[in-house]
Amino acid sequence: MVNLIWAFLAVVGIAYAAINGTMKEVNEAIFSTLDEAIMITLSLAGVLIFWLGLMKIAEEAGLLAGLAKIFRPIVKRIFPEIPDDHPAIGYILSNMTANMFGLGNAATPMGLKAMRELKKLSGSDKASRSMITLLAINTSSLTLIPTTVLAIRMKYDSADPTSIVGATVLATIISTVAALLIDRYFYYRRKRAMHG
Repeated sequence: MVNLIWAFLAVVGIAYAAINGTMKEVNEAIFSTLDEAIMITLSLAGVLIFWLGLMKIAEEAGLLAGLAKIFRPIVKRIFPEIPDDHPAIGYILSNMTANMFGLGNAATPMGLKAMRELKKLSGSDKASRSMITLLAINTSSLTLIPTTVLAIRMKYDSADPTSIVGATVLATIISTVAALLIDRYFYYRRKRAMHG
């Protein structure tokens, strides 16, 4: 669906430029930003590779396992219907840890694996309570180190690239708490409607 929206916007923009007589400006804008887009992509890839390497070192050193152990009781309270030793818990913890370090691209495969396990657990094609909660947490995602944003700020020679870290932590704590509260509100409202 998102691809269709982007295609529609591109077609409408090009059609409007053709009707308006501004195709030359559109072509110049497209070709003048190609080099910059490739350089940004390469620089972000470098930073992501660096952080993914650090995550691998942290995993080998047992840091991620330690974090998972610390957060396991919290995750069990957030996802009470998942059995203790179910593989979904491990994937959820890995996903949350990667998101905390601002590695959304690294978190995505773990999130998808968690969703697959949760779907097997529910045995239904409909989204289960745990799947909805995971999606809410993933969307709000508590972030301690906003890696991608820091990389962009460094690329454009920000005077203080790390000045956003405190605000990012505060904003993502608020967004995660809000996501959980909204998730629980709609869950209990739906439950009351089914039993009432």
